[in-house]
Amino acid sequence: MGIIQIAAVIVFLVLLVKPLGTYLYHVFKNESNGTDKFFAFAERPIFALIGLKDAKGMTWKTYGLSFLLTNVVLVAVSYLILRLQKFLPLNPNDIGNMEQTLSFNTVISFMTNTNLQHYSGETGLSYFSQMAVIMMMMFTSAATGLCVAIAFIRAITSKGRTMGNFFQDFVKAHTRVFFPLAIIVTLLLVALQVPQTLKPTISVTGLEGQEQNIAIGPVASLESIKHLGTNGGGFFGVNSAHPFENPNALTNIIEILSMWSLAAALPYTFGLFAKNRKQGWVIFSAMMILFVMFLSLVYVSESNGNPVMNRLGIDASQGSMEGKEVRFGIPQSALFTAVTTAATTGTVNNMHDTLTPLGSITPLALMMLNCVFGGKGVGLVNMLMYAILAVFLAGLMVGRTPEFLGKKIEAREMKLIAIAILAHPLIILAPTAIALISEVGKAAITNPSFHGISQVLYEYTSSAANNGSGFEGLGDNTPFWNISTGLVMLLGRYISMFALLAVAGSLLRKQPVPETVGTFRTDNGLFVGILVGTVLIIGALTFLPAIVLGPIAEHLTIR
Repeated sequence: MGIIQIAAVIVFLVLLVKPLGTYLYHVFKNESNGTDKFFAFAERPIFALIGLKDAKGMTWKTYGLSFLLTNVVLVAVSYLILRLQKFLPLNPNDIGNMEQTLSFNTVISFMTNTNLQHYSGETGLSYFSQMAVIMMMMFTSAATGLCVAIAFIRAITSKGRTMGNFFQDFVKAHTRVFFPLAIIVTLLLVALQVPQTLKPTISVTGLEGQEQNIAIGPVASLESIKHLGTNGGGFFGVNSAHPFENPNALTNIIEILSMWSLAAALPYTFGLFAKNRKQGWVIFSAMMILFVMFLSLVYVSESNGNPVMNRLGIDASQGSMEGKEVRFGIPQSALFTAVTTAATTGTVNNMHDTLTPLGSITPLALMMLNCVFGGKGVGLVNMLMYAILAVFLAGLMVGRTPEFLGKKIEAREMKLIAIAILAHPLIILAPTAIALISEVGKAAITNPSFHGISQVLYEYTSSAANNGSGFEGLGDNTPFWNISTGLVMLLGRYISMFALLAVAGSLLRKQPVPETVGTFRTDNGLFVGILVGTVLIIGALTFLPAIVLGPIAEHLTIR
């Protein structure tokens, strides 16, 4: 029954890929199409306001600088709001100003689409901060990632000299993608009893006569963009495990599809831009194969239960239910765990800290690979990076200059790709080592030994992958963790983005070469296997020792 539940969601996702991918293609192909008559009227005044008249194309440097400066302005405004929220409107619960290192961590977290939360939403933020900072950044950070992916796609598939205009793409991402979809999902969630109100906390008297405060607020609207934008930051501290954020199995499926569908559709969009749909299906197939492998690991591990409990003769027929909601059970908890870390969303409907040791490998591995669907655009761009690397390796084997989509892959592109590939493990493993040898780092560990290593490793992996989920139990709301994870989030977001934009800019300037009998094909089943193998080999070489010291060592101690 559990496998049927999971399979049904996957099948529904696959059915969404073509229509959503086609829609994204029409939105961003910069040619007149049917979407204009619905959205152009709203976009014209925005373009006039920002002085965008002819939407001139940009080089990769101008495109990158434009999105970086936009992010800097949004970060500055958001930091001021968090530091002054006590004096701002829509604060019926009289929540005070946020501490400075926590404010730094929070604005960086949400601007980088990470949404790592070192605070509890219902007690740490006013309604104004939730909407003007958190929800605003959920839209803008997701739109930024999507724009970079589209620019990368244009560069490697077109014969032009520009990557498009960032500001035009940025506006379209909001008006034609995230705003309409967020409205639809919000209405669905409200219909399924998710709260949407600006009323203050409700005070009620319990059965034993004690007074209890029940936090409410504009939950449904935050939940919609939280998942559509692969953001992950919860209105409540326990995120989508909270019954107000995620009341039942139907809302759980809506949230899974919301955070998964756009990321899954982007490979098809890439195929349309490349004028070869098989190219898109190859990327999608490689992603899905990797996803199913890691989903199977967490599902089987959690279904088999905790080995210690099994030896004690405690009934394990329900699997390991520690940290999971009964209303979801093992299947929807395992699927949610895999999707939220594959799509770098970070929302959780169960506590990853309580996963079995082998089960915890899945979220760690998916974030370490950071190319299995991924966030808005990041996963696709990273997988295309691995595709270029796979073509290069295959070219070396047959003694031929490698080509991808008719453009030669040479030393400059490979150096930039090497930077992107090596930066990711470096900004995970180096801070992990520092935290494990320093007293301020070790003081946050609540579960010593191998599990403590996993807690620290997970925190920095989640930060570097711009995921934001936590191996909760780590005491991370301290200056050391706020600053260190903030820096990791910045590096994890912008190093790879700029390196890969530079790759795209380099390929954009190259003249296409004609296909010959010696051209290595990248639109067939053989390349799917090569691509999957390349991802797994690179991932194993960089991260397997760390996985052995954490989850695998913990599993061996409890067998």
